[in-house]
Amino acid sequence: MYVTSVPNRDSPPAVLLRESYRLAGQGENPHPGQPVALAEHKVQTLKRALKGLPPAVDLCEAFEITRSLPHGHVAAVLGSAQRVGMPELIDARPSRNRDLVTAMLVAQVIGPDSKLATARGLRTQTAHQLAGAAARGDRL
Repeated sequence: MYVTSVPNRDSPPAVLLRESYRLAGQGENPHPGQPVALAEHKVQTLKRALKGLPPAVDLCEAFEITRSLPHGHVAAVLGSAQRVGMPELIDARPSRNRDLVTAMLVAQVIGPDSKLATARGLRTQTAHQLAGAAARGDRL
């Protein structure tokens, strides 16, 4: 795969992502997809990435993490709990209380803490969404 720029008369050049390969001894360039509208510095970064070169800018300095929520390990624990039927063991009928108890159990598996610390860590919206997804059978 490679990035190419095609002149576009009075408009900025079209940036295309292409793939080339050999078929029956001849080079093939399949028709590219939609033109990519990117700024020039982003095009250069994409070209470097496709060539396997390191980025020109240190990515740790390019971004500032303002908020990070756990997902992978939460999804794994919640999925395992759902597969063994834990929400149905708590209560046969879906309810907010069942969702909250499921969320508290998942939180204890991920990071054991006191009941008070767990309750403070589980915000109403987060706990409801997390456990509610398991109760509905959603895949995370």
